[in-house]
Amino acid sequence: MREFLKWMAASAIGTVIGLVAFAGLLGVGATGFLVYLLTTGSEDPEPEVEPSSLLVFDLSTQVRDGVPPSGASVVLEETLSGNSSQSISIYQAVRAIRAAADDDAIAGLYLYGNSGAGLATLDELRQAIADFQAADKPVIAYEVGWSERDYFLTSIADTVVLDSAGLLEFNGFQAETQFLAGAFEKYGIGVQVLRAGRYKSAVEPFVRTTISPEEREQTQALLGSLWQGVLTAVGESRTQTAADLQGLANAGGLLMAADAQAAGLVDETAFYDTVLETLQGITGDEASVGEDITSIDLVAYSRVARSRETKSRNVIAIVYAEGEIVLGSGGEGLIGSDDLSRTLRDLRLDDAVKAVVLRINSPGGGATASEQIADAVRRLQAEKPVIVSMGNLAASGGYMMAAAGDRIFASASTITGSIGVFGLLLNLQDIGNRNGVTWDVVKTAPFADIGTLARPQSPQELALQQSVVDTLYDRFITLVAEGRSMPAAQVDAVAQGRVWSGIDAQTAGLVDDIGGIEAAIAYAADQADLDTWQVKEYPQPRSLESQILDSLFGKIMGRLPGARTPFLGELATLHTQLSLLDTLNDPHGIYMRLPFTTLMD
Repeated sequence: MREFLKWMAASAIGTVIGLVAFAGLLGVGATGFLVYLLTTGSEDPEPEVEPSSLLVFDLSTQVRDGVPPSGASVVLEETLSGNSSQSISIYQAVRAIRAAADDDAIAGLYLYGNSGAGLATLDELRQAIADFQAADKPVIAYEVGWSERDYFLTSIADTVVLDSAGLLEFNGFQAETQFLAGAFEKYGIGVQVLRAGRYKSAVEPFVRTTISPEEREQTQALLGSLWQGVLTAVGESRTQTAADLQGLANAGGLLMAADAQAAGLVDETAFYDTVLETLQGITGDEASVGEDITSIDLVAYSRVARSRETKSRNVIAIVYAEGEIVLGSGGEGLIGSDDLSRTLRDLRLDDAVKAVVLRINSPGGGATASEQIADAVRRLQAEKPVIVSMGNLAASGGYMMAAAGDRIFASASTITGSIGVFGLLLNLQDIGNRNGVTWDVVKTAPFADIGTLARPQSPQELALQQSVVDTLYDRFITLVAEGRSMPAAQVDAVAQGRVWSGIDAQTAGLVDDIGGIEAAIAYAADQADLDTWQVKEYPQPRSLESQILDSLFGKIMGRLPGARTPFLGELATLHTQLSLLDTLNDPHGIYMRLPFTTLMD
């Protein structure tokens, strides 16, 4: 049915756009009609779990810090984007794996595919798989090739099988930063920066061409901590020492299947047909049925697990805060200050909600927006327990909102801290002059045009704006000190814009416990003195109507050739990095954010 709906939507897309436009002119509510067409019968029925089923986890499934869309929304999204990968929230994923451990109908767990998830997410999944193994059920992992991230997760399996022609990459982590200063100079875009915190390196890609000593120091420490966590976890699963594993990485770390087996990193090398026979042995299926295995995938099983959960009038709310922090309303991948503050306010006023778990996966963002959200968290925390669960990222503005909670849980691999402030001031004087554009101004006070894009800021203007940045940094320190019950001087010593791993942040006093989202939920229930509860996730996915408008008009128009500026056309390789500038909507041009362009792998 899903494939039919996708085919129908794809073949009719041109007609739909025309109908929407025409009906819009007539004022007949075409969007509502389209919603009706797509939502009729769109919800999938609850799947059944047959006896001796294999739980199948495709690692390419998007494990999100957010509630995934369902039904017709998924069909539309897959049709428009061409991306058919499934998605599931981190809570639903770990809850389903642990529920399967207690389900007599589930005979084992099969892991395959490659994951794009962060280390903290993979760590939580790994812990859930360990609980599944504790129920004495087998876990099999197979793939043609694994990166370090993939192998970090799959190495926990009872039987790790690498394709006979496969490759295992285990050569360490690296962090690469792309610098834009040369491109900005080439095109005549001026940049001036302000910052508070000697490690606050978010501005460096705009004004430098190499990594600063401070950035190199903190990044090396961060990578070292994350890598040590991988070595320790893999070593425990594969009965290897960290030194032996480091030796493999130092020697190149690109291991063909036979070499990986000889090194003890995999148990078997085999092609898929052999793995299939092993899986059929677990489920009791006859080999003659070919690839048909009695199985259920993780996303489908999560619906079964949810249907079996205890119903209660007591609610623990999971609030997901994922993405860049922006002022006002956010969109996909953004945390809008108005949106999140409204959600927190609604939960504060909802008597059924007894506690809140705030799940943060954010590099930070605008200073004003971050403070607004932190204020909403404090108001909620004054009336109900607010427990913070950090995902892959909870840094800078993301940490500001975390500090307002009662207790902070993080993964050892969470990237957090970055308590600092910066300002980014662009000017177009050079590029304008090159193309015959000039500016002039009339004003009633010397600093009336401070912040103008027409020219660089004067030393006096920079001093004024630096004082604002310093004031915000001091306020950031104060808010963290109050939230964490730490002396301000102690906070300042571990702040300075420095980034920490979750395990190191715990040592620094910025994190209370190392644990995942279910540990945070259990603590929230204890703080609210609950014997029974049910979990609800917020915010819910956007309505199908709004997705249709965004997808059909915003995204399609954005992909038309004419929609690209000559500047972005020439800098196509930098498009992803430059697009981050769209999120810089703080009214004062001041931000609390991680570095823009550092890619870690």
